[in-house]
Amino acid sequence: DDLIAQGRLTAGSRVDIARSGIGVAVRAGARKPDIASTAAFKAAVLAAGSIVLSSGPSSVYLARLFQTMGIADATRAKTIQIAPGLAVGAAVARGEGEIGFTQVSELLSADGIDYVGPLPAQVQHVTVWSAGLHVAAPAPDAAKALIRHLMAPHAADVIRRSGMEPAW
Repeated sequence: DDLIAQGRLTAGSRVDIARSGIGVAVRAGARKPDIASTAAFKAAVLAAGSIVLSSGPSSVYLARLFQTMGIADATRAKTIQIAPGLAVGAAVARGEGEIGFTQVSELLSADGIDYVGPLPAQVQHVTVWSAGLHVAAPAPDAAKALIRHLMAPHAADVIRRSGMEPAW
């Protein structure tokens, strides 16, 4: 929407492609914490010796969530925020943190971790991934074809297998 307002994307071209929630992971073989409810999730975060967060949207949300839950002070010293471009799953797999949080789609493809599950529904945060047509696209018809392909029925299965949900 901001890019459309700035005149970089063609007005009316925004299409939501996928929705992605935040998930939880531990090192492969480690005990999986109970995250089935908000109370269990809070207890798991407090019990963790160290926490790995991404530097993307999920970490911004989790910092606010920990504040809202009243556990920001208790988690601050044991939280490791990895640099942009680095993977939470890889950091957890290397033992840099006991528990990690990032987009489910990023955790499902990581080696050396066990995916625990998504955040409880009551505290889940969903990121919507969208596409739009650049005003100076050299091949706008090809761009439109790509967007149609990403929204075709066969793409829904691929999006789901990637840990996201179709947004159309």
